[in-house]
Amino acid sequence: MDRPQALIGRAVERKEGRDKVVGRSKYIDDITFPGLIHGATVRSPAARGRIRGISFEGNMPWDEFTIVTAKDIPGHNHVALLMNDQPLLADGFVNHPEEPVLLLAHADKYLLEEARRCVKFDIEPWPAVFTIEESLARKELIWGQDNIFKSYLVEKGDVDSVWNTADFVVEGEYFTGAQEQLYIENNGIIAVANAQDGVSIWGSMQCPYYVHKGLLPIFKFPDDKVRVIQTETGGGFGGKEEYPTLISGHAALLALKSGKPVKIIYDRAEDMVATTKRHPARTRHRTAVSKDGKLLAQEIDFVIDGGAYCTLSPVVLSRGTIHSAGPYFCPNVRVKAQAVATNSPPHGAFRGFGAPQSIFALERHMDKIAQVLKLSPEEFRRRNFIKDGETTATGQVVKDKVDMQALLTKALALSNYHAKREVFTEQNQRSKIKKGIGFATFMHGSGFTGSGEKYLSSVVGIEGTAQGKVRVLAASTEIGQGTNTIFTQIAADALGVAGDVVEVAQPDTKFVPNSGPTVASRTVMVVGKLVETAATGLKQTLVQSGFLHEGYSSRQFEEAVAGYVKKFGQLKAFSQYKQPPDINWDDAKYQGDAYGAYAWAVYVAEVSVDTVTYDTHVDNFVALQEIGKVMHPVFAAGQIEGGVAQAIGYALYEKVVWKEGRMINNQMTNYIMPTAVDVPPIHVFFEEQPYSRGPSGAKGIGELPMDGPAPAILNAIENATGLSLNHIPLLPEDLMEAIHD
Repeated sequence: MDRPQALIGRAVERKEGRDKVVGRSKYIDDITFPGLIHGATVRSPAARGRIRGISFEGNMPWDEFTIVTAKDIPGHNHVALLMNDQPLLADGFVNHPEEPVLLLAHADKYLLEEARRCVKFDIEPWPAVFTIEESLARKELIWGQDNIFKSYLVEKGDVDSVWNTADFVVEGEYFTGAQEQLYIENNGIIAVANAQDGVSIWGSMQCPYYVHKGLLPIFKFPDDKVRVIQTETGGGFGGKEEYPTLISGHAALLALKSGKPVKIIYDRAEDMVATTKRHPARTRHRTAVSKDGKLLAQEIDFVIDGGAYCTLSPVVLSRGTIHSAGPYFCPNVRVKAQAVATNSPPHGAFRGFGAPQSIFALERHMDKIAQVLKLSPEEFRRRNFIKDGETTATGQVVKDKVDMQALLTKALALSNYHAKREVFTEQNQRSKIKKGIGFATFMHGSGFTGSGEKYLSSVVGIEGTAQGKVRVLAASTEIGQGTNTIFTQIAADALGVAGDVVEVAQPDTKFVPNSGPTVASRTVMVVGKLVETAATGLKQTLVQSGFLHEGYSSRQFEEAVAGYVKKFGQLKAFSQYKQPPDINWDDAKYQGDAYGAYAWAVYVAEVSVDTVTYDTHVDNFVALQEIGKVMHPVFAAGQIEGGVAQAIGYALYEKVVWKEGRMINNQMTNYIMPTAVDVPPIHVFFEEQPYSRGPSGAKGIGELPMDGPAPAILNAIENATGLSLNHIPLLPEDLMEAIHD
């Protein structure tokens, strides 16, 4: 019989798409339980200080409320992440505005909101630190002995031997601001808890096993007494990676004390003011180059603002550090990187995870060096692109085929770069609206860095059902990016069956193994490969047992699965990640194979700058990338388009306004993000160079499109105006000031 047509590479229907379109999908605020009450967090008004007292004011029936403080925590008062320095509830002192101090719960959510405003804190203010510069200067010691969460030093060659003999030494300083994730659905959790059964959590999240790990020390329950279920999730972008652990702990504490299910749903203002954002960063470059345009040495000083607690800052710093030298070969590189503490809410994961900050600095700096050398930005990069067999800044030998020369040639042709550059130069002489075109060349690693995947040792399962279907068992979450559909494509093709034979289990720590977090462009390349391997193992079991024979159809496969389950009761196959022997990483020296594979890209931006209104508009955008095998062309293009749109906001619109550590524009009316009229036509193109260790050759894609747009846009602005502007977001008032300076 004919086998079904392969699904990989085709734009098949989204697995859960119909339910979302017709409204059958249940998000966390759609779910309720008998007797459910609502929870709220009462937060610190101060940036730093000692809590002297708490008062309950107003005409409130306080005896009706469940009230939780740090003293009610049965186990450890910390959010379990990397350093366990962040308390679940402040105990004795606070370190940032909006820090959780006290929890309330009540059946009436409107009365609950009134009560929250009636809780008052008496806080003795302490001196606080709000900027990277103040933290580095140790104006006040607010964390540890030096305000530094983590530092890295990457060294290759002998940087110091180059400066005195180089033809040119070019220096630059670059700044990137915070950015809010602005997922469509706010954070939300429901918790059920009691001493006998433990804790069960339902919520909007990216990483159920992170939440599971985080709840264990809070309640001192055994593993099997903590259950975490991901509900339908309206976007994450990193903002629901680590933060749901905190809100889950809060909901569970209220549930345990009240004896009732508790729901906590943040409104938009609370979600924006209290949760993590992209780390602000300052990057300094000092680069030695020869007169013929070759990189001789790169010294990079990369600093990110971690906020008041460590959270994921060391990992974000790691990604930014590794990507900071870019897709170029340089024999001598030194990267000094630090994550520092300030008294703002902790910063955390956001798409790109440190790389957008360091790549912005690098690509602006590359254009600056080209000007010094009197070379075009294109020619300077061409003379320095890394090639197969050469080494990155961490000493990783590039083994897989990479052709940045060809990518650049194609991207410039697709965007009509050379002709437009000439035309714009001529037109700008007589127009108040200046047009420019610029580009950025970059790469992004797929999966966890270095030994990260080895440490995770992710597991994926495939099980057969009595109905003859197969179910993918993984903790990887569907958050809008297409996980359910891609896993279906991978499993169906590995099994040789139609897509409707495959189901994807809801991520629930009671039933699915730990396949690792849904982050780091790892879901398809790493977890998807495990899905492929597990599916192959299940098929082999059916063949070896005599239930499945050569040339089977989808229907015969279902009959084989149902027959096996009927006879033996269970049909399961598991696959666990094993680090390939040729991937080696030294965590102490921070050298070696940082990633199993990289995606490579060239992005070209075309802009108009109005010198009367100081408005900048991106008119056209070309995004060309090599990502291995394109699994689903519509999803892949959507990932790029969405990432470019987010990065346009990062570059030109989205400014977090801080006042003494607090975001004061935490509403959609005054935190400006690009709308449909601000996003240009985005032309997406792919090159395919299959990666041998990805499913059907796929690599990661999700974070890549966040990296390149901002520097491409500012390079285009410089081409239009002649202004070298090295910070983002670049607002009209910034442009006005620069023009008049």
